[in-house]
Amino acid sequence: MATRLSRRQILGIGAASLASGIVWPKAGQAKRYGNSAPYQAAAAQPKSQGGRPYWQKTYSGGPIGVAPLPPGLPGEHYKPVVVPNGAALPFKVVDGVKVFHVIAEEVDHAFDSGLRAKCWGYNGRVNGTAIEAVEGERVRIYVTNRLPVATSTHWHGIYLPNGMDGVAGLTQPYIKTGETAKYEWTLRQYGTFMFHSHHDEMTQMGMGLIGMFIIHPRHPSTDYHVDRDFSLMISEWDVKAGTARPNTLEMNDFNVLTLNGKVFPSTAPLVCKAGDRVRIRMGNLGATDHHPMHIHGHHFRVAATDGEDIPLSAQWPETTVLVAVGQTRTIELITDAPGDWAFHCHMTHHVMNQMGHQFPNMVGIKAEGLEEKIRPLLPAYMTMGRTGMDMGKMAEVMPYPRNTISMKGATGQFGDYISMGGLFTIVKVRAELKSYDEDPGWYQHAPGTVALKASDADLARDGINVNESTGSADQSEPASAMRRPAGAKTTPGLMDPHKEQ
Repeated sequence: MATRLSRRQILGIGAASLASGIVWPKAGQAKRYGNSAPYQAAAAQPKSQGGRPYWQKTYSGGPIGVAPLPPGLPGEHYKPVVVPNGAALPFKVVDGVKVFHVIAEEVDHAFDSGLRAKCWGYNGRVNGTAIEAVEGERVRIYVTNRLPVATSTHWHGIYLPNGMDGVAGLTQPYIKTGETAKYEWTLRQYGTFMFHSHHDEMTQMGMGLIGMFIIHPRHPSTDYHVDRDFSLMISEWDVKAGTARPNTLEMNDFNVLTLNGKVFPSTAPLVCKAGDRVRIRMGNLGATDHHPMHIHGHHFRVAATDGEDIPLSAQWPETTVLVAVGQTRTIELITDAPGDWAFHCHMTHHVMNQMGHQFPNMVGIKAEGLEEKIRPLLPAYMTMGRTGMDMGKMAEVMPYPRNTISMKGATGQFGDYISMGGLFTIVKVRAELKSYDEDPGWYQHAPGTVALKASDADLARDGINVNESTGSADQSEPASAMRRPAGAKTTPGLMDPHKEQ
């Protein structure tokens, strides 16, 4: 039935049209502007790239009831991943099924030599437990609950029967204290995934019940084979100074940021040989923060997400990749530049430890005489932050509260402090290595390849006057006051980039 317009509606449309200058064309007549042809709405066309259809046949791995393939074995069918500060779970094969045993329990965990906490973890590790499998095989995973509360385990991003998804109360009963649940399914994908508690997630994931789940392809291409394959789990914690348990009620002001449950300098380095093909898998199961992970001295390609591989034509080069909450990202590169290269989150507060975020801004404060007045009342008082947060200097003079690593970094090979902690580690690339399993120590630079204090001879040779005026005092003056006086000359030898020479 056609929709009828009332006289009031018709008058309203007409008035609006006249007010806006619109002249309606007659029925079936298109308004032309100049010599342009009438606009024609394009029909939606199916999109494809490289033979890949716009709509895939399945978004959940296809039929569930497939016959499993034989179990894949490390060293024979895949190169095991390296889990710095952690390990992949052992397994056994029973009647053609790969069997794992995951144990959720309280762990007395050391984030660093100066900070321990009562956390929850899997198989004695916090954030450092990985499950490694091969596409097409059948897995059977027993989860034993040694916690004082019920739990469950969700296999994040993995195709499986609904009843194995691990959402407590929705797809399965709770795993109560002292109980063991059995999960079993056939793997119908490959890639970098995660697993975690899916009961009271804020508390249980915040206490450390998270891990990586890596599935290798059944028939990998030659390009899949790499020399080093690293797995890194990113997380964040709130551990108040002097306390012994994480505060899982915190929503956005986390003060301990970790890679595989460790903060720098306790993060194990990623040791590589020059020319190694390297894959770094990163997962983020922190509560709130996304992490732009940045490498020095190299670029990489973003090769895969937690959905699947990125086609080579769609991969892009980066030096920083954002790993958002609940995501995995896989990067690949060749480490062809020897050295000790920083690898860290580029959120500047995420490479600090237990920093007091309610600390007032003291930069530029003139505090002459203040300490002398306060110290009779507070003998240990020190005015901090006037010139920034020098972690090394503060570490030397500050009496830390018990069980804290506030502003902690480490002393480097030049005797100066590396003023970074938290989400920071080092990619150590060497032309020659005795073993991947040993820290090769500090990189020995060739003469003339280190940024050192300039000598007087260098400064004289290049005409550098360290005492010359920069004119910074004139920058706030009006433009008229900044005009160069007639006859004034620029410093000899300097070229003005804004003028033709």
